[in-house]
Amino acid sequence: MLRRPFPHLGKERKTLMAFPVLLFFIAVTVWVPSTVVAGDLPVFREAPAFRNGRECLRTTKPSVIHIAMTLDGTYLRGSVAGVFSVLQHSSCPENIVFHFIVTHRRLELRRIITTTFPYLNFHLYHFDSNLVRGKITYSIRRALDQPLNYARMYLADLLPTTVGRIIYFDSDLVVVDDVAKLWKINLGNHVLGAPEYCHANFTNYFTPKFWLNSEHAAAFKGRKACYFNTGVMVIDLEKWREGKYTERLEKWMRIQKRNRIYELGSLPPFLLVFAGDVEGVAHRWNQHGLGGDNLKGVCRNLHPGPASLLHWSGKGKPWLRLDAKKPCPLDTLWAPYDLSRHSSLFSDN
Repeated sequence: MLRRPFPHLGKERKTLMAFPVLLFFIAVTVWVPSTVVAGDLPVFREAPAFRNGRECLRTTKPSVIHIAMTLDGTYLRGSVAGVFSVLQHSSCPENIVFHFIVTHRRLELRRIITTTFPYLNFHLYHFDSNLVRGKITYSIRRALDQPLNYARMYLADLLPTTVGRIIYFDSDLVVVDDVAKLWKINLGNHVLGAPEYCHANFTNYFTPKFWLNSEHAAAFKGRKACYFNTGVMVIDLEKWREGKYTERLEKWMRIQKRNRIYELGSLPPFLLVFAGDVEGVAHRWNQHGLGGDNLKGVCRNLHPGPASLLHWSGKGKPWLRLDAKKPCPLDTLWAPYDLSRHSSLFSDN
């Protein structure tokens, strides 16, 4: 095989020329890290098969739980840990259907999920980045600018109409309780439910230009502006579609593009549309901010009270800090759900 590139040379010369080429290929083979597979995606070990408990057999019509998450190379290790945590703590794991949103490398990501969770009931959907590329503005952290970060706005369009309710999870969290408890919350007349924080200072989420525009500031008139983190949401997709909420969010993205009224990616449009009109969920379902702030990713402690979900929102991601041998104390709570065989090669700047 090595002789073909040198057909004009004699046999001896071909052999001499081929030898350094062979050494080169050997060197390359030795040098390539064993921490990756084709396409530089992490390698994962197969998760155990989780089966339904006896209580799941008592109902003639089991409740199917739908969960949406995004998949990409940078956060794949976190996504896999999140899925693993959900299954491990669920009383009826076989009743859970995952809906994964991707922008590219669909076949590779499908193969990884299939080999890591061969028993998992899941669907993969392609998210067209062009839907938001012209609407995204630069924010304070690169990860917040990625088109996939905005996919949560389009779940009602991406998923089939047969899915009327969905839990959306970010890719940097683990669930340490039965997700069925979150699924069963009563949304009432609200479109979405999430833990609320009504003592947050909203001036921090918008620029002075926003507050100086009376028309923009009036968006919160008559509403108790409560902060909520969009990494954990229970969404009534039927009400979302009826109310055309994707269009409402896009309206603020277009205003942002013209006037620069906020700095934090996809969060502010959600606050503008939903703050004060959210079904409050117990705070235990989003112990967020464990990744620190968006600039330094400093270590943080848990909020007071019980925890059903640990969320490393912010710059600091547990897999990166663990690989760097500089973990925060709470990162050890994420480590048991890490199915990666090797260290991560990715960073989040």
